[in-house]
Amino acid sequence: MKRGENKSINVFLTVLTVFITVIILIPFIWLEILSFKTNTQIMNEPFALPETFSLENYRTALDVLPLFSMYKNTFIIAAATEILCLFVTFMGAFALTRLEYKSKKLQNGIYLFLISGLMIPIYILLFPIYRINIELNLVGSYISVILPLAASSISFNILMFAGFMKGFPSDLEEAAIIDGCSLPRLCLKVTLPLLKPVLTTVAVFNLLYVWNEFPLEVTLIQDPAMRTISMGVSMFRGQYSIDYGGLVAGTLIILIPQLVFYGIFQKNLVEGITAGAVKG
Repeated sequence: MKRGENKSINVFLTVLTVFITVIILIPFIWLEILSFKTNTQIMNEPFALPETFSLENYRTALDVLPLFSMYKNTFIIAAATEILCLFVTFMGAFALTRLEYKSKKLQNGIYLFLISGLMIPIYILLFPIYRINIELNLVGSYISVILPLAASSISFNILMFAGFMKGFPSDLEEAAIIDGCSLPRLCLKVTLPLLKPVLTTVAVFNLLYVWNEFPLEVTLIQDPAMRTISMGVSMFRGQYSIDYGGLVAGTLIILIPQLVFYGIFQKNLVEGITAGAVKG
């Protein structure tokens, strides 16, 4: 009887998984179908199959989108944000989990203060961030986007790093200190290698966050030569019209590299989330 129940449960979970997968794939399939249609067909028959499968929308998207420049700008912003954010949050998590505090309330207060940023959407801070950039004369530079993106990622990164570091003992680090290991060497040679699962997870999430960020970048980036890949879809919208075919094709061109990247690091993401988010 138990074997029969387990088999029924497995069949149900398999069917449920297939159903959810199909539901998730429907929007992507629909986008792919729309990318072969003309604007007239998209407006009049959005759910019908295209009359002819034409690559004209993709040619238009490749002509409109300066992909090399956009990928270059995105890479510069993403790389600088990753380096700055990972360095700050790793050192912050190390200080929170490995240093001795005279007051436990102070330690918990700092931790709660750092992760409280998860409750504040960055979009409500757009105007203050813009005004600060004007006062510091940073508008029109990469740093005007890098600093807010790094700051907005700190709360999530601290949550992951601190949760993971609380989960494994500090015996190895204490032994290294007894052997005369300095603090910088301890962080880089002993602690950092142990954080590989959560480090990969945080790095991937940060990269995808920067890649997809639009409101902040469209507010702070004024120079067309500094446009990022997430701003590409806005180039198909004119003052009085929208090129829907080019918009859909451009969206797919921008989206596919993200899906490939996520698929490659999917295993690392699951390991890191499982190891870090449930601890602490």
